[in-house]
Amino acid sequence: MKKLLLLATLLFAISLSAQKSLFNGENLDGWTIYGTEKWYVEDGLLVCESGPDKGYGYLGTNDHYKNFELSVDFKQEANGNSGIFIRSTIDGTKISGWQVEVAPPGNDSGGVYESYGRGWLIKPDPEKDKALKMGEWNTMKIRVNGDTITSWLNGTEMITLTDEKIGAGEGSVALQIHDGGGIKVRWRNLQITEL
Repeated sequence: MKKLLLLATLLFAISLSAQKSLFNGENLDGWTIYGTEKWYVEDGLLVCESGPDKGYGYLGTNDHYKNFELSVDFKQEANGNSGIFIRSTIDGTKISGWQVEVAPPGNDSGGVYESYGRGWLIKPDPEKDKALKMGEWNTMKIRVNGDTITSWLNGTEMITLTDEKIGAGEGSVALQIHDGGGIKVRWRNLQITEL
């Protein structure tokens, strides 16, 4: 019994050491801002907010991640149309990659959209939209391994998609703020585990 307990403790410690925080709660070290929209830290939270240009904006990790499990908490305020990009590259405010949607109710949160490419690749069943808690903290979990991507919103599996083009992708994790203005989203607990 002691050996089993020791083994379980060891495996738990290994899993914690493999997990990495992408946001330090103090500043934007490790990230790059793309565009003129606002990205800042307030009360230990990462905040994105529409700026005067009301354009697209991105906050991308400086490091690239291929196969991983990512967990992110978000709280939508003032519209909240945003997203989490995987295996992405950014030039100005033109992004190549795949977005796991973060949006107000009825707008396919957890679905996968390919910007400047094929558009929507998969949307969740509309019934699953009730997993989203607008104006409250939500947790999006994304697992990307090889050609397969799965998303969960507050523990509800939203989609699973296998796609060769996604499998061939390389790049960073990026948060998006949609164009149009009037958007504000708070983020916390950005944790990644490479597979």
